Amino acid sequence: MTIEVKVPQLPESVADATLVAWHKSPGDTVSRDENLADLETDKVVLEVPAPAAGVLKEIRITDGTTVTAGEILAILEEGAGASAAGPEPGEPESKAAPEAAPAEEPAEESGKAAGRLSPSVRRLVEEHGLDPAEIPGSGRDGRISKGDVMEYLERQGEGGKAAPAAPAAATAPAARGAREERRVPMTRMRARIAERLVDAQATAAMLTSFNEVDLGAVMDIRKRYRDSFEQKHGVKLGFMSFFVKAAIEALRKFPVVNASVEDGDIIYHDYYDIGVAVSTERGLLVPVLRDADLMGFADIERNIGDFAGRAREGKIGVDELTGGTFTITNGGVFGSLMSTPIINPPQSAILGMHKIQERPMVVNGEIKARPMMYIALTYDHRIIDGREAVQTLVSIKESLEDPARLLIQL
Repeated sequence: MTIEVKVPQLPESVADATLVAWHKSPGDTVSRDENLADLETDKVVLEVPAPAAGVLKEIRITDGTTVTAGEILAILEEGAGASAAGPEPGEPESKAAPEAAPAEEPAEESGKAAGRLSPSVRRLVEEHGLDPAEIPGSGRDGRISKGDVMEYLERQGEGGKAAPAAPAAATAPAARGAREERRVPMTRMRARIAERLVDAQATAAMLTSFNEVDLGAVMDIRKRYRDSFEQKHGVKLGFMSFFVKAAIEALRKFPVVNASVEDGDIIYHDYYDIGVAVSTERGLLVPVLRDADLMGFADIERNIGDFAGRAREGKIGVDELTGGTFTITNGGVFGSLMSTPIINPPQSAILGMHKIQERPMVVNGEIKARPMMYIALTYDHRIIDGREAVQTLVSIKESLEDPARLLIQL
């Protein structure tokens, strides 16, 4: 029986998508719900799951094609060759295969793991010649993220087993005198990000204020309670939960920083949906912590970790990327010492975190090395005055330098 593989229902407000890549070829055996192809929209990457187990008979839509919901992508022959014991394409059949099953189990597990990899992770695994079955996955249902692969490579290096070097042809510089150029179309997501950033600069009167924070108190708390916190909650105590909490307390004091502009009106939000920027290979995504003021430190850390993993795997839903009232972005993870973040419309402000660096500071008349971070607040000067922006940063600074203030909401 043949089954049509169709474009799944697209998120609301998304008219079409681009077929990015097929993960299977005609003649390949597939299992039910296995990812056959990736579709990219303006905001997220969607998977096309196999509707049944069988053999992929025909592919009708090629990579790079724009498709709409319900459009037929491929034809699947249900049940044909779906047995797990069947040979791989191009592999000779053997009657002794059942006796050799124990020896084949690792390869079978590796194939299962490889079938669940996102395109970026699969490319990284192939470049380093890794076996996905050996890499512990931290994502949902044990999926392997790019971070998992990088950690695995680091551990291999520490253990004296260096990762295979990339082929010389792929890394060798061009011949002397060669001046090659490559033209690569923007992905839909990158084009949409570019459009939004240009619109933000064209419509908002953006200005940035700076301050610096001594994170010694936060670092002491993390060190003191790190093990017990992780043991109780199953998640690490990071810096972001402190910044989210500190930002919410500042927004309570200065509601206009949590507001937005719409048709000449100021829309004040009496709730705190905090966007946390996540970097992915396809671009920056900003999943939103709904009602973050009602969350504890563990809830914030757990949700951010889940968002980060699913964002990098392209599993974030459109509804999780919309509706934020304020955004926090951390350029410090890439080594940025100072920057001017761009507002995420229709929001009116964004907080930028940066690299923690020890610097000489005067403390009680003495010069001491302190773990300092520059923080930046970019705000829409149409509705936020400099006084409110500066005081917002001061409030965040005070909460982080004396975290007890967060407990009593000072």
